[in-house]
Amino acid sequence: MTGLLKKTAISALITASSLGFISSATADETRTLKFHSGLAQSRPEAAHIEHFAELVKEKSGGSLNVDVYHAGSLGLKEADMLRILQAGLVDAALMYGEYYKRDAPALASVYAQGAITQSSQHLEVLPTLRNIYQDAYAKWDIKTVGGVVAPVFDVGLHCKEPVNSLEGLKDKKVRVWSGHLVDTFKNLDISAQVIPQNDMYLALQTGVVDCAYYLSTVAKTVSLQEVTKYEAYLHPWAASPWMFGISNKTWSSLTEQQQAALTEAGNQVWNETEKLAVDDERETKARQERTELGITVLPAFSAEDVKTFVEASGKAWHEMAEQSGEEGLGYYKTVSSLTK
Repeated sequence: MTGLLKKTAISALITASSLGFISSATADETRTLKFHSGLAQSRPEAAHIEHFAELVKEKSGGSLNVDVYHAGSLGLKEADMLRILQAGLVDAALMYGEYYKRDAPALASVYAQGAITQSSQHLEVLPTLRNIYQDAYAKWDIKTVGGVVAPVFDVGLHCKEPVNSLEGLKDKKVRVWSGHLVDTFKNLDISAQVIPQNDMYLALQTGVVDCAYYLSTVAKTVSLQEVTKYEAYLHPWAASPWMFGISNKTWSSLTEQQQAALTEAGNQVWNETEKLAVDDERETKARQERTELGITVLPAFSAEDVKTFVEASGKAWHEMAEQSGEEGLGYYKTVSSLTK
């Protein structure tokens, strides 16, 4: 390590300590861990993280507390989270593999849209996804203790004009949320571009795009009904789970009872959220609600269109995995084999 790097590392540790990122202990040895989450407190997942904190306190007999900092309020960047936890600059964090493409590009190839065509398939894949993330984070000195299984929402095309076929999309400009999806639609001769969620409304309003590929179940939370009037279901969301990651530096400093409390609490939240992940009644109610908001819910994309989309997605997924190296290709082969 060069002198400059040493100074930088020491400076970072001093800064982290002064900001209180390192876990604190009171005179009676009660520990308080700082937990970073980039999700807004209004998100459903946030309630599950808070529940995790409550369970840790209960199961540790009050000897371990978890303070959750929502919406990135610790000032930490998601792209840096692997390095931050490895260095022990924060105790714990909500981990989402696709955020770490710079440092661990293979993680972006673990799961992709179009991987599943039935919601129930997601539950079959989950154990494998959990093992992959657990092993991958361990390479960064991060211990995983369960997490939040994201709900499998419907994904649809939300358009200004009635569109419920791939052919009908060929003269439209589509908003998507990832490079993989840009490549997927390119394989279908459909123009797509990544537009952040916060800019999606304006892009539709001003005609930058004609349609939004989005999670239909929660479309009302971003007011899509104000800028699109038609919707057609395409496939279920291949939702990567959120993992609870603990820095090994923090983990090794805890008592066995405290470690057990974290593990038990994380597993409990995982099991609880897994039971909520697939809910046909929730999706049906959401469709009814969107109709009440003035949306015309068109017949879903045809089975033939879904098959064509899945093939295009699979091709883009495979190419993305190849580009990330042998590890990413291994993830792709493992997960895709479970959904065929």
